[in-house]
Amino acid sequence: MKRWLPAVLIVALLGLIAWLALRGDGQPAAAVAAAPGGAPSGPQFFGQVASQPQSAPPGERARQRQQLVEYVELTDHTYCSYREGSAYPPGSQPMSRNPDQAYPNRPVLESNPMRGDDRRSNPDILLQTSQSRVYLAAGESVAFSLRAVDRTGAAVPLVVTRSLAAGIVNTGARGTPQVPLAFAEDGAGAYAGVLTPSQTGLASFDGTIRTEVRYTAGGKNGVLIFDVIHSPRVPAVWAGPPREAMEEGALVFVLRADVRKPGRYIVTGRIDDAQGRPFALATFNEVLGPGPNDIKLTVFGKLMHDGKAALPLRLRDVDGYLLKENTDPDRELMPRLEGNVLTSRKRSLEGVSEAEWESEERQRHLTEFAKDRKGAFEALAKFDPAQPLPPSACGPVQ
Repeated sequence: MKRWLPAVLIVALLGLIAWLALRGDGQPAAAVAAAPGGAPSGPQFFGQVASQPQSAPPGERARQRQQLVEYVELTDHTYCSYREGSAYPPGSQPMSRNPDQAYPNRPVLESNPMRGDDRRSNPDILLQTSQSRVYLAAGESVAFSLRAVDRTGAAVPLVVTRSLAAGIVNTGARGTPQVPLAFAEDGAGAYAGVLTPSQTGLASFDGTIRTEVRYTAGGKNGVLIFDVIHSPRVPAVWAGPPREAMEEGALVFVLRADVRKPGRYIVTGRIDDAQGRPFALATFNEVLGPGPNDIKLTVFGKLMHDGKAALPLRLRDVDGYLLKENTDPDRELMPRLEGNVLTSRKRSLEGVSEAEWESEERQRHLTEFAKDRKGAFEALAKFDPAQPLPPSACGPVQ
């Protein structure tokens, strides 16, 4: 897998390229800095000016200065944004940057116009659906439900007439069994059903299982599709109780796994603080060999300080999988750990580091961005030494 690169780096580089490409005069910023007096006059020989350039008109000089100011602002924004965005390691990020991953076990709720066999929608009847999960590890179940309402939100009579689940296979491949799925009415007009592939003819199917539900609502026929991705084999299982540790000024939740199939494992845990606030997303991404392995989910020290974490911290809702590259599906799922997994014993920030994350890659990018920023400030200062320089968004320019 490629090493992590913050999105801010990509955005900053694209912005820099675009700025240089779209300049009104077609010159790179370096050219402006090198010719503060404006365009050279007199005969030229292989780029050499035979006479001293004349002073540029006031309007042209103001335009050149504005371009230099814009380049200063761009290089300063690039440096400061990258420094801020990479202050924490990729495996320990604020939950505010990943709000969609805060509650992975909440059902997927949707409301869409009902569709008939011809796939045309009926805007007069809305179908409200729920699906408890999208990924299914071996032995897990998924719950589906549906109900119909009109435009005012009033219930529309609905009846499930048929429901079949089957694995989606490639063209020409042998089809999978079609498994009937029972839906029961709850007395309030909603129907619900539960699919457990391991208890059906789909127990060994690896991939997407599609459940097609046919129903009538308001006297009209409709069809609904539910898809889940099933993993019939467990590549690793949890072994032993979790524990905590302090490593290099960071709080680490350590989980023990018995790996049956070696490879690259991606494990993600959610961290809440003592006030119940979703605080951090901790991710493990390493190659594991067979047998017992420690999986470390880290809450970076500076993140705890910056986010003013209320201790103790609580690890919850852990999921993981073995990554399979260049194949579909691309993962084999580990059993998920739902709910509270471990609450830390640590009650204060004593011994927690406030230092920024360091790596060879990060330092290399910071060095290059700092060099560009410094050059931009120096060019502006040389062009117009009488004017004060714009302030930096993140400290002195060195």
